[in-house]
Amino acid sequence: MSQPNKDVYRHELLPTHFLERAGDAYADRIAVVDGEVEYTWRDFRTRARRFASALQAQGLEKGDRIAFLALNSEPLLLAHFGVPLAGGTLVSINTRLTSAEIGYILEQSGSTKVFYSPELRDQIPDTFSGAALLNVEDEFEDLLSQGGDAALPTSGFHEDETLAINYTSGTTGRPKGVMYHHRGAYLNALAMVLDHRLTADSVYLWTLPMFHCNGWTFAWGLAAVGAKSVCIPRIDPTDVWRRFDEGVTHFCAAPTVLTMLVNDPAAHRLERPVRLFTAGAPPSPTIISQMAALNFELEHTYGLTETYGPCTINIPPLSLENQPEEEQSRYRARQGFLNVLGGEMSVVDTEMQPVPADGETMGEVVMRGNIVMKGYFDDAEATEKAFAGGWFHSGDIAVLHPDGSIELRDRMKDIIISGGENIST
Repeated sequence: MSQPNKDVYRHELLPTHFLERAGDAYADRIAVVDGEVEYTWRDFRTRARRFASALQAQGLEKGDRIAFLALNSEPLLLAHFGVPLAGGTLVSINTRLTSAEIGYILEQSGSTKVFYSPELRDQIPDTFSGAALLNVEDEFEDLLSQGGDAALPTSGFHEDETLAINYTSGTTGRPKGVMYHHRGAYLNALAMVLDHRLTADSVYLWTLPMFHCNGWTFAWGLAAVGAKSVCIPRIDPTDVWRRFDEGVTHFCAAPTVLTMLVNDPAAHRLERPVRLFTAGAPPSPTIISQMAALNFELEHTYGLTETYGPCTINIPPLSLENQPEEEQSRYRARQGFLNVLGGEMSVVDTEMQPVPADGETMGEVVMRGNIVMKGYFDDAEATEKAFAGGWFHSGDIAVLHPDGSIELRDRMKDIIISGGENIST
């Protein structure tokens, strides 16, 4: 059907637009702090443009994969904008994978450049020779110096094109490349900042690895509201507590990381509340109570690599405040409701029929809509299996409660959690 004037009333949803706006709307606010270095949103936008134009000058073609094997840092955050601005696809690799797994990802993705943190260089197999290798310190800055400051055109970009490829933990064999489209990342990023209640006055601490679902899409979402990023390369609980005292307002972490924090000698009740998202496993009633006592506002979420990270949020009813603490903790351990921009979610039996909302009948969690991946990169068979029946199959077993919230009861995949990351057994 013809759609006259479409260009007037419809705009492609591209996460890079967040940065273009932030460079004006929040120009003099601090965008990112990385050690002793900090950049305003205006300067950060300029660096992204330089990175993008330098990549293009070196021959990047639309759709080329650019890999990063890097710790949380300003260059990795910058890549979330510079690579797509250039027309490339970002492949951010889990730094905890084995050298063999990293080599497989680099080969399977066909990455044409690999940027790496110097301390991770030895994890890139010597046998890999399919791309240029550049460290994210001096070589990265040298590359940026070759770029220009002008805005890059995005008129030829489409929201359904691949923005990033994130690899699964390999729970059922080789890691699979999950393709994110611009539209899904844009919408989930907005859902994250809405649910996490982020504003231009927020200070977000990068305890969550940026390689994990592009930092649950916060890498883009923070630009949407002009919030400040504070990068830390690894989790040192004592240092994290210091950051809380210095003004951090938000962070994300798995329950295993929360346990590290509450047991650290530096743990103390904060003068002002700090909001946190936790996912990866249901938080125990004990950790929920401990975090509340320390003045943390904990929100439980759930999702998968294939859903851009968290796609649900636990929203307690007002009546829960009058319930015993044990009952409150039990409810907060649920995975909750689909986020506001998610689309559809259901719990179904083996015949793809919804299970009763009785809190007892178990079924598989399935999703479809805005924040489901495009598919697995160069793996049509796995994509077809994952999308059987017109839904994405999570492989997670849950019950549906009468209020519409879901609660996981089992997993169809065998994994362990190490440092907050899912790793295949």
